[in-house]
Amino acid sequence: MVQQQGMVRVRFAPSPTGHLHLGGLRAVIFNWLYARHLNGKFLLRIEDTDRVRSKQEYVDSILGALAWVKVDYDEDLVIQSERIGEHTKVINELLFQGKAYPCFCGQQEPDETQEDEPEVGYKKYNGKCRNIKPTSEDLKKPHAIRFKVPESVTQITFDDLIRGPITFDSDQLDDFIIARSDGTPMYNFVVVIDDAFMRITHVIRGEEHISNTPKQILLYQACGYPLPSFAHLPLILGPDGKKLSKRDAATAVLDYKKMGYLPDALFNYMVRLGWAHGDQEVFTRQELIEYFSLDAVGKKGAIFDMVKLEWLNGLYMRQTSDQEIMQRIVQDVEPKFKELTVPWNEKELFALIALYKERAKTLRELAQDCIQLRNGPATFSPQELQQWITPTTGQHLALFLQKLDAVDTFTVETISGLIKTFCKELNIKLVNLAQPIRIALTGTSASPSVFELLVLLGKNESKHRLEQLLKVITA
Repeated sequence: MVQQQGMVRVRFAPSPTGHLHLGGLRAVIFNWLYARHLNGKFLLRIEDTDRVRSKQEYVDSILGALAWVKVDYDEDLVIQSERIGEHTKVINELLFQGKAYPCFCGQQEPDETQEDEPEVGYKKYNGKCRNIKPTSEDLKKPHAIRFKVPESVTQITFDDLIRGPITFDSDQLDDFIIARSDGTPMYNFVVVIDDAFMRITHVIRGEEHISNTPKQILLYQACGYPLPSFAHLPLILGPDGKKLSKRDAATAVLDYKKMGYLPDALFNYMVRLGWAHGDQEVFTRQELIEYFSLDAVGKKGAIFDMVKLEWLNGLYMRQTSDQEIMQRIVQDVEPKFKELTVPWNEKELFALIALYKERAKTLRELAQDCIQLRNGPATFSPQELQQWITPTTGQHLALFLQKLDAVDTFTVETISGLIKTFCKELNIKLVNLAQPIRIALTGTSASPSVFELLVLLGKNESKHRLEQLLKVITA
């Protein structure tokens, strides 16, 4: 089913029974990019018919996550629970037409939501109530409503836009429940009614929904609705090749916000899970809109790699202005960042961010590095001391303190010149002085430029920290 530009209408329909997770985020992104690529419409529907588990806090969380990754929707938000009257109306029409029937068997009703795994121990319905004619007294008793699968149907086939033709034999289906005994409509029913109401042309979702598709096709046909095209995305897998779990990575999208990932970096990374454009890894948002197509989505599951996400996030951080990084640290990661880095002023903080963002992988790591630099080392690592402190280090640091005390202009240029000249005078390698200085200033030998650190800390604080390390060495 080929759609022309401007005709495409896609949707994301989360259930507010939890926070938006990574699998949902990828489905959002693929739908959004598909609509933007074809000048179509991206719509949002909240599927809150599970009144027990649905909560407003999760609605707010889902909307907040979409806003954070800068995914907008084009028409009014659809709230599924506000359409119960329409759902009931269609059920009554199906009953009147003999396409559905009341079931009094009391068979356990499935806990069916949009992300359910196949039911364990499920038994095919034997059709006991299919052909009975209930009386008005019977209808006062508790009963579910089942869809009557047409006897003429032997196979259901659809052409998946990612996987190609998929066929289900009718013996894999029974007369499935479309409304519970309490009147609550089931997921497979309401999703069809609401997608038709929203004029959805393409249903792009995870592969766990493949088994739902034949039921939904039968409902589309029974209701006389146009059939959308279906595309089922591969699973996101953990390093062990199994479905991604919380053990492998945080699965809630807003956790990545708190952990200090940039939204554009996460967006870019999620697109690459199952989709490719040659060997390109890093894309602008506009490039993704231009290049995206379902033809380039793979069938196999995609491995979620935290190391690669960290690499990509670090790359985005280095391309982001120091001002925006500080703003995001305060908004997303550490609201008290400025207070925790007093007495540095804003200009000095920008310089510090510029220094540390070349090494940091996340905003949280960057913020912690800055705060740790401000506080100074509480202790010194024995391993670091063993590696870099020699019998002559104490003498060298004592002489360097004298040189430092005589410096009037405390700039990167003067400090750099001082240290390099001093090393030549002592006939030692720069690293043999720079690393002990780093340990004194930060507590570790892994840090940004020692020249810039000395200038940022200032003359008095730098001398104080060098003297502290000297005491430990001489002791």
